[in-house]
Amino acid sequence: MLDMKRVKALLFTPGTRPDRFAKAESTRADGLIVDLEDAVGAGDKDHARAGVAAWFRQHGAPARPDFLLCLRINSVYTEAGLRDLLAVMDLAKTGHAPGALLLPKVESAVEVELVARHLRGAIPLLALIESAAGLEQAYAIAAAPSLRCLAFGGVDLAADLGCAFAWEPLLAGRARVVQAAASRGLGALDVPYIDIQDGEGLAAECIRAKAMGFNSKLAIHPGQVDGIATAFTPTAPEVEFAQGVLAAYRAAAGGACTYRGKMIDEPVVIAARRLLDRAGAA
Repeated sequence: MLDMKRVKALLFTPGTRPDRFAKAESTRADGLIVDLEDAVGAGDKDHARAGVAAWFRQHGAPARPDFLLCLRINSVYTEAGLRDLLAVMDLAKTGHAPGALLLPKVESAVEVELVARHLRGAIPLLALIESAAGLEQAYAIAAAPSLRCLAFGGVDLAADLGCAFAWEPLLAGRARVVQAAASRGLGALDVPYIDIQDGEGLAAECIRAKAMGFNSKLAIHPGQVDGIATAFTPTAPEVEFAQGVLAAYRAAAGGACTYRGKMIDEPVVIAARRLLDRAGAA
């Protein structure tokens, strides 16, 4: 089963640029999201879909076994989205389907259920929460079949709310997405940082997102991948502390104890195990 909680960086690439698809594997990204939605103009949807389908038929198996090839389709409430879904179904019949589908602007569990039914649960699904209506239904969406992850679509959400695309105005939305994802054990992906020249700002936002409970941040440029991967990979001091926590807990035979002056009980142990699991995945 695809474990999106181990993913740290996923890189978006326009569906109109198949020449870039394979290059993503040479970065530290855990996967590539081929985009048929926002990155493709309305007049180019059919051409991009055909090109992407042809690429998956010819090159769909990644060279890195742990590399995720994901496809963002258009909303299933649009004609383009329905055509995207039919194309994916055709790819699935011949064993060339993407490793996951990213569903945009999801506002109900029904949307996810519809796609899961048509694909017969064969392809893991990721859902973007990008509107006030989507936030309201986040917990129901998280419980939908085949779903592995919730992603926070902050740019569209800011437009829907009429607020600034900034940390403080979107804090409540971020929190709700993380909480909904955690309620079902799903991965949680944070919105891309749109200033591709601001490495310091990206690093700072990654630290904040990680502290909130996100396990990954989406990237819109290859130059962002290293910073994101580094930020979401446990550091050596974090790993050392987590190992010490588990050792102290074992020595106390599973009872409450202290380690380096900090009280250690079951929730702290769970967090330490989760961190070491992510470190092992890295």
